Amino acid sequence: MIIAAAFCPHPPALVADVAGIRSGELDDLRTACAAAITDLAAAEPDQIVIIGSGPASVAHSPVARGSLAGFGVPLEVHLGLPGCGGALELPLSLTVGAWLVTSTLGVRSGAVGYSADADFARSRAATTLLAQAERQRLALLVMGDGSARRSVAAPGYLDERAAGFDAAIVAALATGDGDALADVDLALADELLCAGAPAWRAAGALLAGDPFAAEVRYDQAPYGVGYFVASWRAGG
Repeated sequence: MIIAAAFCPHPPALVADVAGIRSGELDDLRTACAAAITDLAAAEPDQIVIIGSGPASVAHSPVARGSLAGFGVPLEVHLGLPGCGGALELPLSLTVGAWLVTSTLGVRSGAVGYSADADFARSRAATTLLAQAERQRLALLVMGDGSARRSVAAPGYLDERAAGFDAAIVAALATGDGDALADVDLALADELLCAGAPAWRAAGALLAGDPFAAEVRYDQAPYGVGYFVASWRAGG
């Protein structure tokens, strides 16, 4: 069963070494992410599961690694356990998620990860995750950015639909509405350069129908990209 969930964005600039001298601009976001992950661990799950959008739906072991070398920092991050032989296979969403978990809970969180694409529901990874949820008390860390078209300075320039799209996501996060997340419009999300939609849909399918106490900890759009942080606890 899912006993708790946290939702965080995954801009590489969350990692202070990547942000460099502009690191302070996202201090409030880092603080909100750390609080959400601390709350996730406080639920005392059997395992933390990180879900993030990726090019394919794949289950990753705790020793899987991600790299930030593409952003100018020669930093590798293990998902949930340091160890030899872990494949360098994590997409950006899970790499940043693993960095957040490691920064907050330490390198031995034991977290596993799932990359989710648009067809996650029909994947072997989804079957594995559902089976895991049936036998363990899981806490989900769901990594996802909102629209990247919130302003003229945004990566995708301004789209007037972006603010409303993001507001609907925030409303779902604020009310613990898994059904709404499971029904996110992937076509519209793609047009709005929303990187979080596949992960939100994958998590929403697991969370739908259950009551959660929910709190939004952060809702802003620095750089014209929607970043949201929220905490859910079962039984709301």
